[in-house]
Amino acid sequence: MKDKNLVAPTPPMGWNSWDCYGAAVTEEQLLGNAEYMRDNLKQYGWQYVVCDIQWYEPKAKDNNYNNFTELCMDEYSRLIPAENRFHSAKNGAGFKPIADKIHEMGLKFGIHIMRGIPRQAVHRNTKLLGTDKTARDIAAQFSVCPWNTDMYGVNPDAEGAQEYYNSLFAMYSLWGVDFVKVDDIANTEFKPHDPYSARREIEMIRKAIDNCGRDMVLSLSPGPAQIEVADHLCENANMWRMTGDFWDHWDKLYAMFERAEKWYPYVGNGCWPDCDMLPLGNISVNSAYCGEKNRMSNFTRDEQITLMTLWCIFRSPLMFGGEMRNNDEWTLSLITNDEVLAVNQHSHGAHPVINAQGIIIWQSESDNGEPILAVFNTDEAPHTVTVNTDIIGIYGKRLLRDLWERKDVSPIEFSFDCTVNPHGAKLYKLIKGE
Repeated sequence: MKDKNLVAPTPPMGWNSWDCYGAAVTEEQLLGNAEYMRDNLKQYGWQYVVCDIQWYEPKAKDNNYNNFTELCMDEYSRLIPAENRFHSAKNGAGFKPIADKIHEMGLKFGIHIMRGIPRQAVHRNTKLLGTDKTARDIAAQFSVCPWNTDMYGVNPDAEGAQEYYNSLFAMYSLWGVDFVKVDDIANTEFKPHDPYSARREIEMIRKAIDNCGRDMVLSLSPGPAQIEVADHLCENANMWRMTGDFWDHWDKLYAMFERAEKWYPYVGNGCWPDCDMLPLGNISVNSAYCGEKNRMSNFTRDEQITLMTLWCIFRSPLMFGGEMRNNDEWTLSLITNDEVLAVNQHSHGAHPVINAQGIIIWQSESDNGEPILAVFNTDEAPHTVTVNTDIIGIYGKRLLRDLWERKDVSPIEFSFDCTVNPHGAKLYKLIKGE
């Protein structure tokens, strides 16, 4: 097993089924998007195909949850894929046939799970693998998710609790899972008396992954995570959400600047504060969720540039949310610009340097030491911005390269001007001159 940080040495890039299919994604949709990624995105670094929530629920049909519904579960209290949605899971195969197909494409497979143990396992008092204890013995009956009724938390002091988590990740290892998004575990909003009450469950999950025999990226959701426990998150996880669910509305995008400013010191070395998914392209396919049903992203093109620019210079994980097979030329261009993606994957030291009168500037550095500048206009009108390079510690002659346009703009020495559209952004590299 690799060191935790070596499993995700750069921010993970992939696709997650939630923004387009909610709780109801199917095998065909997973594999169809995997094929699209193989054919169109793999060469740019996109590699994870992640099946989001409720894959164990036969009746799931949109973004809403069916309270106290029947779930598919094995004899050891472990949730397994619903065969009516994932036909290859029959005869106890689980997700292995899907994972095998995705691996054959040169990609990696991920799943979403909820923290804890199924309530139906507790109510039936079913067995646990590797111990003579049962589901009731390890359940924390007062530890429940306020927005999903599937699970009880696990009592970390109970005998058999670690064995239960070990059995989960042993099964995921046999399936060929490379990425696990654990939900109801990083959020502070719903737990005011103990906002990080899941700390010890995170530690049990970390131990279970380390002992399962397979490298897996660990992603924690939802946010906002607490900055006060940043060191604990860095020690145990690869990704953690610093925000609640992010959707295609300007106010949520604008709020991300403040969150990024708080979390940037913790970015790097296999630890990636997560701005959440990219609600781009064709989203909310199954239901009208946070906007019209089956829509293209509500973000304007300038806002989409801002989104990708902030996520990339901050070095957030990049998880595309739309039905990729319906991408138009514009959407595809956003996620295949190799010079922009290189900022996400191969830069360091990103931090905000200016925030005044609607203009926000972030600065980072490429792997070969060339400064990178992102200039954002959060105002409602276009602005021409004069960037004085000496103020941000950049001296001497440089060649200004526009990374979105993939072209050199002009030689500069002390300053340069750029016009930025409302809610738009520019991304530059300052290449060393002679």
